[in-house]
Amino acid sequence: MRVIVFGATGMVGQGVLRECLLAPDVTEVLVVTRSATGVRHPKLRELTVTDFTDLSPVKDELTGYDACFYCLGVSSVGLDEAAYSRVSYDFPAAAARTLAALSPEMTFIYVSGAGTDAGSRLMWARVKARTEDEVLALFRNGYAFRPGFIQPTHGARSKTGWYNAVYTVTAPLLPLLSRVAPEQFTSTDAIGRAMLRAVRTGFPRRIVTSGDMK
Repeated sequence: MRVIVFGATGMVGQGVLRECLLAPDVTEVLVVTRSATGVRHPKLRELTVTDFTDLSPVKDELTGYDACFYCLGVSSVGLDEAAYSRVSYDFPAAAARTLAALSPEMTFIYVSGAGTDAGSRLMWARVKARTEDEVLALFRNGYAFRPGFIQPTHGARSKTGWYNAVYTVTAPLLPLLSRVAPEQFTSTDAIGRAMLRAVRTGFPRRIVTSGDMK
């Protein structure tokens, strides 16, 4: 299995990359990134790009892959809809369109979020819903992953400072909270394993929630 990962330096992407490198049936991982991951592994290759809205200059590097795990994202805090849409719609839509033209049968997974809804009053939820629609329309094997609360594992850390503070404060409560509301909780390693399962066997639904990622 040959896999492309976008957003491998973010919290979710770190966990997904780790699981891909550990999986015996994954033979190659291509990370598309602006900055180096700092990870060294025989399976890993990194492709640096400067414009995520136009991947045509590197499309020859993206051919022949079985899956794309799109984990690149940003917090909506402090951003207007145009700025948030650039990262959360324009970037993934460009990746999906490019890869659909190259490998229409690949599995493409977009990391969305719990609460995504085209009719929501929340800007981020509407933007992510638009991205989900794009991915699911382009790929027969397309999925939208909607995690709720994500526990970082194996050293994964968010690029957003206040996220890390929240995780630190809530860490002692996670075992209790995960028992009370298991459908709302997942972890970075569980997301990675679920993505690989989507490629191997698929999921019965194209919208995958935290409960499905167990």
